[in-house]
Amino acid sequence: MTKIKVGFGFDVHQLKDQHPFILGGVNLQHTSGAFGHSDADVLLHAICDALLGAANLRDIGFHFSNTDERWKGISSLVLLQHVVALLKEKNWQIGNIDAMVCLEAPKINPHIPEMKVNIAKAACISGEDISIKATTNEQLGFIGRQEGVVAYAVCLIEKSESQ
Repeated sequence: MTKIKVGFGFDVHQLKDQHPFILGGVNLQHTSGAFGHSDADVLLHAICDALLGAANLRDIGFHFSNTDERWKGISSLVLLQHVVALLKEKNWQIGNIDAMVCLEAPKINPHIPEMKVNIAKAACISGEDISIKATTNEQLGFIGRQEGVVAYAVCLIEKSESQ
């Protein structure tokens, strides 16, 4: 018998002028970037939360506190690797990841193939099992004013269980 679970993740970060913009492990060239304790990669944080939630392993803040200096400035690809290791300890395998990034600029479409390679490597899955999409907020709200960036992710995980 195979057990299947789904998870949902969400993350939001403030954008600051002259700050690096890391998304999906890719450094995007832009006038502002996401600010946070780690590298503030909203895409990877949403994916981590989706995976942790599906496996009932709490959330990203529980495992990687923003008050813990070990995680200050760390690549979120490392955080994703830790999350995948936690899932493997519980015999979970990732089926797929589907993510959406909401921002006005920069355009991320040209960078999606590289993001998928980074995520696939960190998550130990095929790039064919990763979907990344982007949309704008039609210039509405904090996203439309380019004050912040949001990411959503869903995932499917599975494991074989003996009866």
